[in-house]
Amino acid sequence: MNLLVHGPAMIASHMPVSHPLKPGRADDAQSLITDPRNGWAELVTVVAPPMATDMDIARVHDLSYIAMVDRLSFPGAMGRVPSGEVKRFGFSSHGDNPPYPEMGSIARNVSGGVIHALQQVSTGNAKVAFVPSGGVNHHAMPATASGFGVFNDAAVGIAWARDRGMRVMYVDLDVHHGDGVEAMFASDPQVLTVSIHESTRYLFPGPPGGLANSIGTGPGTGFAVNIPMAPYSDDKTWMWAFEEIVPPLHGAFRPDITLVQCGADAYHADPLAHLLLTENVYVRVAERLRSISGGRLVATGGGGYDVEATPRIWASMFAAFSGLPVKSNWLHGPKSAPILDPGASSRVMDEAKGVVDTLKQLVFPIHGL
Repeated sequence: MNLLVHGPAMIASHMPVSHPLKPGRADDAQSLITDPRNGWAELVTVVAPPMATDMDIARVHDLSYIAMVDRLSFPGAMGRVPSGEVKRFGFSSHGDNPPYPEMGSIARNVSGGVIHALQQVSTGNAKVAFVPSGGVNHHAMPATASGFGVFNDAAVGIAWARDRGMRVMYVDLDVHHGDGVEAMFASDPQVLTVSIHESTRYLFPGPPGGLANSIGTGPGTGFAVNIPMAPYSDDKTWMWAFEEIVPPLHGAFRPDITLVQCGADAYHADPLAHLLLTENVYVRVAERLRSISGGRLVATGGGGYDVEATPRIWASMFAAFSGLPVKSNWLHGPKSAPILDPGASSRVMDEAKGVVDTLKQLVFPIHGL
């Protein structure tokens, strides 16, 4: 079964219209995936998510933070909660994380969707499960909202799986470093987090995290892996770096389940970053992840602020994860990717080679590679 976990209860419909995060992306992806004209819509099962419990959320988030999310989830709540408290938990009216009505219930539903997806794949009821509303919360920290993230649904799902004895590999394809998920499992050798992103020297959330020498702590040393890419890295350089690091580590770690965050904001036309990926590389990486995981994985959405391209990319990745044909019109947007001149191409590849060399020196020996 190819599972799509989605429903209206996962959509932050009250998000301020000026905010760059457009929750309707997930609805648009569902429309593409379930369109009868794609030739395989009948092979997709759509389910609404169960709501995550407070116990599920509290595996990774502080109780005081959960309580604050709930306090801020009502109309006019900002005027009733002291501004210092609001700021301490990472929220503000005009920043990355403005509170909005029903925020707590929506965030619980998204987290519940990731848990349900992991449950269905881990028990063999589904081979592939996709949660398009998930993943974008990967910056949320145990006690603070961050980078559009409220409850870190990927981390909630990983903690649920860990509570059941599973080894989890988390692969974050977002253009922004998956810092929240990494932080929550940085000392756990049963969770291998890999984030391939535009270097934090140039992009949110900033250094020192997200660089190649940031590899976890204590018993988790070597189980946090960062692949920072130079601005203007293109398909060739990005895919080369992925191939050099991710498949060997997956083979050495041998996870019980693989969770992939499908941020689409490394796309060349995305307004919030500077990488130059095309639709084709998203399909290639999805096919590669399907291959190394034996066609058994869970995927979430993530970033992606070109609202025309992101649903097409997610639908294409879902098809590739599921071994289904990708519609050709999903691979062609209205904007062509810039082509790097030979000098720029050489420079971004040289930086990628330096990152890969560092990881092979620091991380690979820990995994017997």
